[in-house]
Amino acid sequence: MVEIKTDAALDAMREAGRVVAHALAAAQDAAAVGVGLRELDEAARTVLAEAGARSPFLGYHPSFAPTPFPAVICASVNDAVVHGIPDDYRLRDGDLVSIDCGAELDGWTGDAAVSFVVGTPAPADLALIDATRRALDAGIKAAVVGNRIGDISHAISTVARGARCGMPSDFGGHGIGRRMHEDPSVPNHGRPRRGYPLRHGLVLAIEPMLMAGGRNDYRTAPDGWTLRTTDGTRAAHIEHTVAITESGPRILTLP
Repeated sequence: MVEIKTDAALDAMREAGRVVAHALAAAQDAAAVGVGLRELDEAARTVLAEAGARSPFLGYHPSFAPTPFPAVICASVNDAVVHGIPDDYRLRDGDLVSIDCGAELDGWTGDAAVSFVVGTPAPADLALIDATRRALDAGIKAAVVGNRIGDISHAISTVARGARCGMPSDFGGHGIGRRMHEDPSVPNHGRPRRGYPLRHGLVLAIEPMLMAGGRNDYRTAPDGWTLRTTDGTRAAHIEHTVAITESGPRILTLP
């Protein structure tokens, strides 16, 4: 069932989104050559704890995963697309890192992701991150009253195709509110004027995941969580929680 939020609920979700933004910033600030992924997770945990927020990631156990998720962030490095588990890996110069984080505050949830390069960036990685950001921007621009979910999906996929990037065929965005994953789903591939109509008060997590090799398939790592590109090329993931309003898209996960 799709829940349409009141304006008061949108304001409450904005506070949860602000916590997410600060946690992502703390994790990115902690990222440097030689730093372990667990240290990025600890930086985000500290922000959540100080804000009195809980993590919707920690202990999350969807049907596809063999075990509950053990961290408050997903840390996906290089060929990892999404759902990377923070482990003992220490960052190296030139690593492309995607951090996904959520926060639940006063019963409402925010969810966002950022991609960046540690140390010296390769031009191709910067171009991939830029294409992912442009795909998100296009999706947000289409998130207006009167459009449909398919308009968001089509906007994202148009940018991805133009950049000759692939996207996982069966992973995308989602509704969000009292829980991290709600209806409706927001595919990153789609046709315009199709799908659920966008109304004032609908809140969506919009999250393009671009893969530099141009393929749409992926493989699941032995941990049962991490999705990796099948050809070993790099991936980027950027996400915002966005409210549909009569005055235009309202991004709830900005700092």
